Amino acid sequence: MGEYFDELSTSDSEKILSKAGLSLIGITGGLAMALVIGCGPFISPALRRVCLPYIPATDTQVQNILKVLSQRKGRLLDIGSGDGRVVIAAAKNGFIADGVELNPWLVAFSKWQALRHGVQPKTNFFYCDLWKFNVSPYNNVIIFGVEEMMSELEEKLFQELDNGAAVIACRFPLPSKTPVFTCGMGIDTIWLYEIKKDSY
Repeated sequence: MGEYFDELSTSDSEKILSKAGLSLIGITGGLAMALVIGCGPFISPALRRVCLPYIPATDTQVQNILKVLSQRKGRLLDIGSGDGRVVIAAAKNGFIADGVELNPWLVAFSKWQALRHGVQPKTNFFYCDLWKFNVSPYNNVIIFGVEEMMSELEEKLFQELDNGAAVIACRFPLPSKTPVFTCGMGIDTIWLYEIKKDSY
């Protein structure tokens, strides 16, 4: 009789351990999946042909952009808008400002930030590949690029934008164009270019 109870309690213990093990595997698997889904948009830029990582603009860069924009009017686009800080700053300074970003979490965060800062009616954030996004409706385009992409981006911008439109390049200049104005130093340097079709 004692052996029966020993066998019964051992069997019950194994069932409890088995359920606990399955629960632990399920929780661990769920956390791993959530981590992959959450981090994927931040890691995937490194896997593209041109790696364009998310690096937030510094306060000095934003101030330099606003200094250049103080003489400009019209609609504004930030290519690779990240957390939306440049778009929001431009909207606070009177621009109708849009951002295009390939990371859906950053697009959602940018929309929330625009709402929080009270500029949501003047802003839009698009989840889209910058190479497929039509920039022609804009008078002012801002880009935080990497050196490897600037040549191809220069070609796209000068083909699609109208005469008189401004391109503000941050961190890296356009490779074959001469800026009409330069502001800042080091990583905070920005270059202002003006579209002139007859010289392209």
